[in-house]
Amino acid sequence: MLTSLALIFLCGLLLGSIFQKIKLPPLLGMIITGIILGPHTLNLIDQSVLSISSDLRQIALIIILTRAGLNLDINSLKKVGRPAILMCFVPACFEIIGMVLLAPPLLGISILDALIMGTVVAAVSPAVIVPKMLKLIETGYGKDKSIPQMIMAGASVDDVFVIVLFTSFTGLAQGESFSPISLIQVPISIILGIGLGILIGILLGFFFKKVHMRDSIKVIIILSISFLLVTLENSLKGIVPISGLIAIMSIGISLQKIRSDASKRISTKFSKLWVAAELMLFVLVGATVDIKYAFSAGIMAILLIFGVLVFRMIGVLICLIKTKLNKKERIFCMIAYCPKATVQAAIGYIPLTMGLSCGNIVLTVAVLSILITAPLGAFFIELLYKRLLKKE
Repeated sequence: MLTSLALIFLCGLLLGSIFQKIKLPPLLGMIITGIILGPHTLNLIDQSVLSISSDLRQIALIIILTRAGLNLDINSLKKVGRPAILMCFVPACFEIIGMVLLAPPLLGISILDALIMGTVVAAVSPAVIVPKMLKLIETGYGKDKSIPQMIMAGASVDDVFVIVLFTSFTGLAQGESFSPISLIQVPISIILGIGLGILIGILLGFFFKKVHMRDSIKVIIILSISFLLVTLENSLKGIVPISGLIAIMSIGISLQKIRSDASKRISTKFSKLWVAAELMLFVLVGATVDIKYAFSAGIMAILLIFGVLVFRMIGVLICLIKTKLNKKERIFCMIAYCPKATVQAAIGYIPLTMGLSCGNIVLTVAVLSILITAPLGAFFIELLYKRLLKKE
């Protein structure tokens, strides 16, 4: 295990830095590192690491969502209003519809398989989007109209919405009946997650005020509570719907309100943690890729990914109707809301482990969507934000 971890970190850093020097996103180098080291190529990653890779990816997601909450200005988000709410589900719905229309003729799969594939691919990636939006907030680009805050918040809730739909459609594929109650659970899980997160954040804020401790200890406490929230979500599944990930983000938001100075220092600590978490996340994503099968999917899978992205962009454009955003700012939002990585890495392999007939093709399209949209999205955000957004 130790040798595998050393290879993951050293090779991931090396390829990541090489890609950065040639003006490409470092995460692309990390994914390629995983492909090279993974079981389908050189097989240099120990099985003990691969067996806990989903847990390691979950930890990476928790770190980036906590950091997002600590930096999200809720007052700025309130100014956006309706578009921020619509961004949470409308673009994802459009992308799923696009998948249902395009996947059966292009890949020869059933409508149900296309629905499952659509819910895997439709989620945008907080791991790619949040760091970019935090950079825009720090530098002041788009901040006057709360554009980065809107995209960052929408990306986090969007994931919860898509994962609930994914659970429903995979259950249907296994012979379970589809219940409209599963859709009602989406807003309930979000509301309960926000409420629980705010409550915990308030309690932590008063605790940190009364009990003086190092910021590193505060980070450990927040991480431990976040792990328990995710465990709670899994334990209550089927009883009470609650989103642990939304609760985690809400903790950061409420902490920021109560202890703003402390939250800035804690956010800096989480930024340092993210350096290691990012490596683990994207290298292990790459390790799941069977490159031979990915090539066999061919041009049709690539055309499908670009096709459904058009549907997503139309969804984003509809969300921005009757807003104060100008044409350039709307184009930026359409581009910035495209990168995929985190959710695809977390759930893309599940249909395969369930034994579903669409398992291999779903995983392949999920990984291809990461390889295509994550680097392109990150590249175009970096390239265009100064040209399309106004600086505060």
